[in-house]
Amino acid sequence: MTIIDTSAYDVPGRGRGILDVVRWRYLLRLLVRKGTATRYRNSVLGWTWSYVKPLSQFVVYYFVMGIVLNLHREIENFAIYLFAGVVILNLFNEAFGNATNSIVDNGSLVKKIYLPRELFPVASIIVAFIHFLPQLAVLLVICLLVGYAPSLTAVVAVIVGALLVIMFALGLGLFFSGINVRYRDAQNVVEIIRMFSTWTSPVLYSWTLVAAALPSWGFHIYMTNPLTVAAELFHYGFWSRTVEQSHGLPPHFAVYTLAAALICVVMLVVGQITFRRFERSFAQDL
Repeated sequence: MTIIDTSAYDVPGRGRGILDVVRWRYLLRLLVRKGTATRYRNSVLGWTWSYVKPLSQFVVYYFVMGIVLNLHREIENFAIYLFAGVVILNLFNEAFGNATNSIVDNGSLVKKIYLPRELFPVASIIVAFIHFLPQLAVLLVICLLVGYAPSLTAVVAVIVGALLVIMFALGLGLFFSGINVRYRDAQNVVEIIRMFSTWTSPVLYSWTLVAAALPSWGFHIYMTNPLTVAAELFHYGFWSRTVEQSHGLPPHFAVYTLAAALICVVMLVVGQITFRRFERSFAQDL
């Protein structure tokens, strides 16, 4: 009886989860290129929408929170404070929303050929990050016009804030994209989370208002939210460098940052486990 060594072959339908994304990076590049190329296909303004939509959102928030509620008098350079928070929250909302729908939107590929399904959520996160860069560029230009003085700590804060958001969005995206294939109600849950993300992070208001309104244990929970930490890091990286006197970072912020990072890691693990659990029936459910 002839024994065939199959150790050099892959077992169909089996993989190493998100680790396979690195191995299949060529396909990842193709998916990212497809996502960026088709986003504004047949659009007159094209990539200009990457600037128009966040600026329109900023105008609405600034009118309501800044002018109507007079927060522009309480927070110096409130426009920059607001826009810095809006930019980083937009990254989360777009990345999370795209990742959730990534498997369903690529259902034809999922049903026809085998490839690591994690490629789709990861590619959608990268596409969201690419569309985040024009907004970041606008924020940087505005800050430079009002006397922004960059520093190494500011740059590190911005990078850490963006990484936290990407990790959190990927973990949640893996979790809900797997569930969304079988239970389309997941899309509605995601929309609720995206809506709450804007109002439960210090984007439209200062963290000092939350500290005054909540008991200490409630404030600690609030500050361990990765989106709250990311928003404050962006405020530190951009807004605080344009004002003479700011409120500064909250007390024990380093502890909150570590806790937020831990939450992101746990969410990645839970998201990956859930994704692989539902991945077995993707083809049938689609």
